[in-house]
Amino acid sequence: MIHLFSQGEDRSAPTLVLFHGTGGTERDLLPLARIVSPASSVLSIRGNVLENGMPRYFRRLAEGIFDEEDLVLRTAELYQFLEDAARQYGVARDNFVAIGYSNGANIAASLLFHYGQSLKGAILHHPMVPRRGIKLPGLMDTAVFIGAGANDPICSREETEELASLLRDAGADVSIHWERSGHQLTKTEVDAATAWFERNFG
Repeated sequence: MIHLFSQGEDRSAPTLVLFHGTGGTERDLLPLARIVSPASSVLSIRGNVLENGMPRYFRRLAEGIFDEEDLVLRTAELYQFLEDAARQYGVARDNFVAIGYSNGANIAASLLFHYGQSLKGAILHHPMVPRRGIKLPGLMDTAVFIGAGANDPICSREETEELASLLRDAGADVSIHWERSGHQLTKTEVDAATAWFERNFG
């Protein structure tokens, strides 16, 4: 997978794993990582599925309708990549915290839905429920921040609450931060995510 890795100053800090939104690249969320945890190592991954030339992490059948078969395949592929990258770069595999936006938040959520030890924590900006009707692994030691927009045309309030409920039922410690905005990522949402990260991992 196309990616970049940057070694942080604090090797004990979580490695931030970055997942961009549709049409983004592995460079999009680097400024976000520097705000959330400046001393962390960063592993940023480009989605390897193209939709009309735009990188994504998995295919979709229509707006808001995921290709579940491809989602499962890509999630497994990504999980294996994280295993390999931890060995390649000499970082602790059990100390990965994801930061994802939109499609990137969905693939990070899918990792949580399918693999219990995939992430130590996750900052999910405007995610959807990746799959329904499956049993989630135990997420007792996993902290999750969900950033949501009350007027988001893609992720409804009900979708956000459902995702939080599913994660909590699996044992995750979930915090939701609401903005009055839509699907865009705002400074106040980033500030809230940074404060959450400092409380949980600082």
